Amino acid sequence: MLFNNLTRTNRLYFMAIQSDIVIIGSGVAGLSLAIQLASRRKDLSIIVLAKTTESESNTNYAQGGIASVWDHETDDFKSHIDDTLDAGDDLCDPKIVRIVVEEGPVRVQELIDWGANFDKDNSGDYDLGREGGHSENRILHYKDVTGWEIQRTLMAKAATYDNIAIYEHYFAIDIITQHHLGHNISRLTPNIECFGVYALNRKTSEIITFLAKQTVLASGGTGQVYKSTTNPAVATGDGIAMFYRAKGRVENMEFVQFHPTALYNPAGENPDFLISEAVRGFGAVLKDASGNEFMQKYDERLSLAPRDIVARAIDNEMKVRGVDNMYLDCRHLDKEGFLKHFPNIYNKCLSIGIDPMVSMIPVVPACHYMCGGIQVNEFGQSSIRRLLAAGECTCSGLHGANRLASNSLLEGLVFGYRGAMKILESFEEYTIQEGIPDWNATGTNDPKEMILITQSRKEVKEIMSNYVGIVRSNVRLKRASDRMFLLYQETEELYNNTTISPQLCELRNLITISYLIIKGATLRHESRGLHYTTDYPGKLPFIENTLM
Repeated sequence: MLFNNLTRTNRLYFMAIQSDIVIIGSGVAGLSLAIQLASRRKDLSIIVLAKTTESESNTNYAQGGIASVWDHETDDFKSHIDDTLDAGDDLCDPKIVRIVVEEGPVRVQELIDWGANFDKDNSGDYDLGREGGHSENRILHYKDVTGWEIQRTLMAKAATYDNIAIYEHYFAIDIITQHHLGHNISRLTPNIECFGVYALNRKTSEIITFLAKQTVLASGGTGQVYKSTTNPAVATGDGIAMFYRAKGRVENMEFVQFHPTALYNPAGENPDFLISEAVRGFGAVLKDASGNEFMQKYDERLSLAPRDIVARAIDNEMKVRGVDNMYLDCRHLDKEGFLKHFPNIYNKCLSIGIDPMVSMIPVVPACHYMCGGIQVNEFGQSSIRRLLAAGECTCSGLHGANRLASNSLLEGLVFGYRGAMKILESFEEYTIQEGIPDWNATGTNDPKEMILITQSRKEVKEIMSNYVGIVRSNVRLKRASDRMFLLYQETEELYNNTTISPQLCELRNLITISYLIIKGATLRHESRGLHYTTDYPGKLPFIENTLM
């Protein structure tokens, strides 16, 4: 790697670093892609940028598991494909679903070969779980911390390659395109190219220009646009927002998945603690405060219906009854089995005074997953040349209008592999772009009042939670759009005059993500999957993605 062009301006340091590949994000998609590249081309220099620590990602917080057809005596690809298509409410791309489902077991086996541990039963076979929307037991898991185990495995594997460099505490600010060379770029401009990314070293305040032959966005989700979310603090939609500002195509941003069962804690938490779908797969039942079931009113699959149905059901029951939460009843379950499968969940409940074997667990829906995002093809290629994307920041066509439980980790592995293969196939076509300027911080000064940033962030969360949540309407969306535009104007003025900081960049990205969700929801005149509007409660007779 080549270091050059070191300058100092306005208390910010600027440096350029060249590499063959730069990957933004250190979760399952980003690290698996890096490993696939490094194992096949030891001559490639690969940089992975982590927003905070390498381990802090949505992957690390995934509880339930990873879906894969494993036992061919009881399960098959068609069943997994059908379940995925059904959950996606007819908006999935069947070609992508088939690719992910059929290639998934090979990628999972590869993960096992790299050192991942999944729970086994007494006979030594994998203890396959079942979650909402699945017709068969096909979920591989490690207790209730599957994501942590996968993250641990990938980090350990990546550390064995000398040509993978992990840069922790680097906040990606903007994608570098022809725009930074003085060209006028619009969404209609053909052949927009990515030359790398500007990133802020959070410890030193250096603005680094990372130049690469190809760039990968694997930056995760957007959950922090809402007050209640299971996503970690880093999930502010940075990759999608950067991509959209660079005039790339995004789609289906209205499809925000709310997990039905986050732990209701009156004291408040950020992120909300997730009560995994696997708990319902293990036999837990949704009930009201009086101990009565209610899911029979909404779906014949009861508590194991897909997430969009369950989340709306809980939301409706809360509104009708005027209460803050519903309940998950685990009291009838085998205690030994529960503790074996869900030790983390059990201990968390105990920490707030709830014994799941004695009392029902209070639950509430919380923002969990973004099904829309950067438009990519079957190889992870985006509308911007030399820029691929993988994982939750993308809209690959796998999830459609609603993600099937435990398909996200699988998608990350499959597209990590496919993206790496496409990069290797086209690698020799590209060179490092010359003449890229340093980050321009002229005329900016340190913020005098951080309250301007923190309060605006609170307002974003309030607007999105109150007006663009599980149930929407034209009036709510119009009000959200008007309020968000004012915040956009205020924030852009602040951004243009203020020294770069992670807090300011996150606010700017959250506003962009909010705008895209609101716009997508406004354009979709129907109720489908995760998008439900009281003004258009039925489905349109045709299938259409929302492209922006």
